[in-house]
Amino acid sequence: MQQPEQLTSLLESLASLKLTLVALVLFAALVVLIYVRDDLPSALLAAPLGLLSANLLAAILGNRSFRRQAALLVFHLALLTLVLLLAASRLSYLKGSLELTEGEEFTGTLLESDAGPFHPIDTLRALRFGNLGFRIDYAPGPLRQGIRNQIEIRGPGAVPHRIEITDQKPLILSGYRFYPTGNKGFAPSFNWQPTGGGEARIGTVHLPSYPLHEHGQAREWTPPGTALRIWTMLEFKETILAPDRWSEFRPPKEHRIVLRIGAQRWELVPGGIVDLPEGRLEYRGLRGWMGYTVFYDWTIPWLLAACLVAIGALGAHFWSKFANKPWNA
Repeated sequence: MQQPEQLTSLLESLASLKLTLVALVLFAALVVLIYVRDDLPSALLAAPLGLLSANLLAAILGNRSFRRQAALLVFHLALLTLVLLLAASRLSYLKGSLELTEGEEFTGTLLESDAGPFHPIDTLRALRFGNLGFRIDYAPGPLRQGIRNQIEIRGPGAVPHRIEITDQKPLILSGYRFYPTGNKGFAPSFNWQPTGGGEARIGTVHLPSYPLHEHGQAREWTPPGTALRIWTMLEFKETILAPDRWSEFRPPKEHRIVLRIGAQRWELVPGGIVDLPEGRLEYRGLRGWMGYTVFYDWTIPWLLAACLVAIGALGAHFWSKFANKPWNA
């Protein structure tokens, strides 16, 4: 007899409204703390959500009125499912960003990312797609309009095919949603040939976002396998985005690339070469780069389904409760 009594006491403790209040306060405090502190992972929210799940499950098991009213029971089960799904979301989600030059392939590497501790990162690393180019129109102002990005989907055993994505229509691969963004700019491309006959490499430098940093198109970078610090700046006189007419983001037709290493300075056009003790640097040309955001959360459609079930069950409960009573009573 003692064991059922202990179980009943445990259920009553877990189902306590005081515990509900503690869990809600803890959840709210963590939400604020994570919002203020960028270094804290949102996976911490799984702890108070787990506590709320235990609290709600104990209330369902310990309250006989739930079992006598089917609609009310379904509502609370749907609510429990919602809380569990929210906890699972914080443990398995991913959001991040990346940049791809025109013609470059995504190989699973992100510039920045925030993910739950149980996110299957190997799935992301297996994805492949190429940025074939993009078009962004600007209204007078200039005011950015929609983005149209041509993408080629690739991958092991897959037949490459092309699609167009926009800032409202993402690329969806294995549940990951890739959105093009207004974060884009110019990318000078170089060929680097190390001294001594090493393997030549082609690389690009993503200059700061344009037109956000219109007057700061410069960045420092290091050729592979060297300790050089090369300051690179793009110079052009052409107006790319006109304030008084419709225009399109594109590389300037005429431009120069200014390179600096210490007190040395060079100005290059496509095909220009700089010979250094460490190797030869050839400027190949100017392309654009596009920034993307990536988002993954497998729980979203299930959260929507659980919400619809909860709303329907609660509506059915109140309908059955008041249906036999006159509305004007």
